[in-house]
Amino acid sequence: MRLRIATFATAAVLLTTGDSWAHRFPLRAGSEIRVIATAYCQKGRTESGQHTASDIIAADPQVLPFGSTVRIIDGPRRGVYTVLDTGGAIKGLKIDIFINDCDRAEAFGRRRVRLRVLRIGS
Repeated sequence: MRLRIATFATAAVLLTTGDSWAHRFPLRAGSEIRVIATAYCQKGRTESGQHTASDIIAADPQVLPFGSTVRIIDGPRRGVYTVLDTGGAIKGLKIDIFINDCDRAEAFGRRRVRLRVLRIGS
């Protein structure tokens, strides 16, 4: 009996947690969240067709649609970025920052950063 109750409670918590996040996406202008940030240095065209540049990030379009503008508030790459790319591993609350220098991109690693949504794209 205890196992059934524990299983039910765990399932209820998972469903509740999943549902509570569902209404938050895509994010709205003014939202401030913590995301996992990584960096990439592959030059070329982004998923949106633009050339890679130092003010571009990749994000999950379900969370931050193409054209969205965000400000990274903390960490070594503070500044304003535009979402113009996606990536296979970029799902949910993750971003990938374009850094022109591959050594710096690798040194960036994986870290939690806080960002504020300035504008939501189309």
